[in-house]
Amino acid sequence: MELSNREAWTAFHGMILGAIFLLAFSGGVASFWSLRPQWVTSAGIKERTYRLYAGTTIMAIAAWLTVLTGTYKVYVWYRAAPPSGTTDFSKYPKAALLANPDKADWHDFGMEWKEHIAWIAPILATAVAAMVIYYGPRLAHEPRIRSILLGVFVLAFGIAAVAGMMGAFITKAAPVL
Repeated sequence: MELSNREAWTAFHGMILGAIFLLAFSGGVASFWSLRPQWVTSAGIKERTYRLYAGTTIMAIAAWLTVLTGTYKVYVWYRAAPPSGTTDFSKYPKAALLANPDKADWHDFGMEWKEHIAWIAPILATAVAAMVIYYGPRLAHEPRIRSILLGVFVLAFGIAAVAGMMGAFITKAAPVL
């Protein structure tokens, strides 16, 4: 199997960074959930705090890399305008979607989500990572703050998950070749 440059960037953007994001989220959620003084010793709190640092920080970095590569690399190809008089839109995904009334909603809703709302995910993930670094092991003794951060962390993941699904569906409907 051989990938074109565009396909490789699209795979890196969606699959590689997406997998890192998902794994970091899983580690972060597990660490948030298990960071309770009644469940672990002081040494366990320290170990889980380091895992929480890693999960939240890696998720934030992966989220930023995903939106940056999507916005400034992959989206440029998606949005390219076809030359005047073009009837074959296979190399112009946005034009292909808009030319087909049955697929235009993929651009109108799906790309709006990806272009604008998806930027909220790295912002929220970064805020959570910053608060985890700030509070550190004290989070074990602050259940309310821990719960709020876990909620924001899950919200960041949910926003990114919807963006990822939209990207997969849009790529299926009009691939960036």
